[in-house]
Amino acid sequence: MRSPDSMEEKLIRTLGKGDFFGEKALQGEDIRTANIVADDPDGVACLVIDHDTFDQLISRLEEVKNRYVDETQLRKQINHEFADVKLSDLAVIATLGVGGFGRVELVQMVADKSRSFALKQMKKAQIVETRQQQHIMSEKEIMEEANCDFIVKLFKTFKDRKYLYMLMESCMGGELWTILRDRGNFDDATTRFYTACVVEAFDYLHARGIIYRDLKPENLLLDNRGYVKLVDFGFAKKLLVGRKTWTFCGTPEYVAPEIILNKGHDISADYWSLGVLMFELLTGTPPFTGPDPMKTYNIILKGIDAIEFPRNITRTATALIKKLCRDNPAERLGYQKGGIRDIQKHKWFDGFNWEGLIARTLTPPIIPHIRSVLDSSNFDDYPPDTEPLPQDDLSGWDADF
Repeated sequence: MRSPDSMEEKLIRTLGKGDFFGEKALQGEDIRTANIVADDPDGVACLVIDHDTFDQLISRLEEVKNRYVDETQLRKQINHEFADVKLSDLAVIATLGVGGFGRVELVQMVADKSRSFALKQMKKAQIVETRQQQHIMSEKEIMEEANCDFIVKLFKTFKDRKYLYMLMESCMGGELWTILRDRGNFDDATTRFYTACVVEAFDYLHARGIIYRDLKPENLLLDNRGYVKLVDFGFAKKLLVGRKTWTFCGTPEYVAPEIILNKGHDISADYWSLGVLMFELLTGTPPFTGPDPMKTYNIILKGIDAIEFPRNITRTATALIKKLCRDNPAERLGYQKGGIRDIQKHKWFDGFNWEGLIARTLTPPIIPHIRSVLDSSNFDDYPPDTEPLPQDDLSGWDADF
């Protein structure tokens, strides 16, 4: 490196493999203060990062470090608060949902009537039978680490001979799917608010290398204020940078073409599903739907351009949906150089107050009516569980649950 301070050339230092230079110009507006001369007869290879890319990927490093410390502290607080809670301390009030592996119950601590929780119980034998052990362990790990206002919080897990249990925050506004079913479809502003909530959840997950893979209105719950939270991380997976995964999973209407074609997929599959969600919220039905999964997959492979858009979908909404649902994953908005910011800057979001959403100062389009912490009226009614008790599973695969 030669200093420009004087006319005389002066060697400042010699750099070797793994060293770097030019960081001051990236972190601020500093101009170049030295010349770099390559001095190797075999040539020198340099990896380059430009200002925009640095800004997008690294400039918030301090903020990320602070956030990591905050998240670690929060997890310690939660662990401390729920350390002594046992399954026997929880009283079941009502059923909030029924899924493939079991039920989600509204529960309350016998000693604390001021709040309620959602208790997800899953049959161990059925998890083993369907070979979902890794998915369940991954779900627990991802939810334990997550600290985002747009993702349902996991407080504690339990297990016994027959079931695994996850004690989570209760969102008493109900499923977005129930509201969509009752209303038929949402207008632009309502869809924009809920889509923005999902974008924030994806921003949080994707920054941590986590792909969600199960977006649909049934997995979006309204909290007490009417903000949407992502729930059910059974298909979520942590991916190493630049890696793909090949597991075939997801809801047929929301599956991206590369998953169907078994080409390997990554977080770009979530952006495809975001376009599908927008279409369903605006019309009441997903764009790709057939009488059975195989027909649905064939319709998906024909592409978004083969789909007729109803007149009530605005031009800018149509443009965003089509940019999200590109057949080629690399061409999808959100997956390009600008990342998820490209979605936030799209014309359809013009004037939307992202800061207000994050600060939760926006008034949600639908305010749920909730009489008390035990009011489950925003959920469908479910009959009592009359199925015989599942078999015991003592194989030990869930030792770390």
